[in-house]
Order: sequence, then C-alpha cells, then structure tokens
Amino acid sequence: QVQLVESGGGLVQAGGSLRLSCTASGRTFSNYAMGWFRQTPGKERDFVAYINANRISTGYADSVKGRFTISRDNAKSTVYLQMNSLKPEDTAVYYCAAVRVPFKLWLSGSYDYWGQGIQVTVSS
Repeated sequence: QVQLVESGGGLVQAGGSLRLSCTASGRTFSNYAMGWFRQTPGKERDFVAYINANRISTGYADSVKGRFTISRDNAKSTVYLQMNSLKPEDTAVYYCAAVRVPFKLWLSGSYDYWGQGIQVTVSS
C-alpha cells in the first residue's frame, strides 16, 4: 500500500502562484510514477501532469502547459506541482496519484493509489 497526502492548497488571486506537495509513505517512492489530477463538482477527474520514476519523463495537459511544473524529490518521497499564472478555471480539488508500472499516465484509471485531494480556489 502507498499512502498519499496532499498539502499546499488554498485561495489565491488570478495570476498568482501555489505549490502543491504530495508526500508518500508505505513503499519505495522512487519506484512509482506520479500524477496530478483535478476535479470540479459534477465533472470527471481530469489529468493535469505526470512524472515518471526516473524524473526524466513528464507530461502535461494542454490547459496547464507552460504554467504548471511537476517535479519530485525521491529523498523526501514527495512530488510537487508548481502552479503559476493561475486562472479561475484552475479552481478544483487536486489529487495526486501513484502507480508502480507506468502506462498511459494521462488516464486516471492507470493509477493504483490516490490522495484525499486538496482544494485550490482561484479568485478573479
């Protein structure tokens, strides 16, 4: 089992920045690919970004490309999502996720473990 805990969410004005963190425990973090997803009420959970275990391969949704950056610190068992130039449409609950065998990491169904989610609200 892998336990994931997100932190760093909150309220920010449009144009501002936030950094989300997701700390893992329970297994060897460096063996897992990690992803960030987000969800608004009544909608499906959408892909935001992923990073492979090797920290070399990353991917982003078109809507966040150039504004968000995913990174990881394996020594701290933590994955980060730096969010810059935030827009009101970025408002959502953000979830981190982990999977041992990376495959189609832009799909929520590819992940085995999920955090509880954290609210990000961007005011206009």
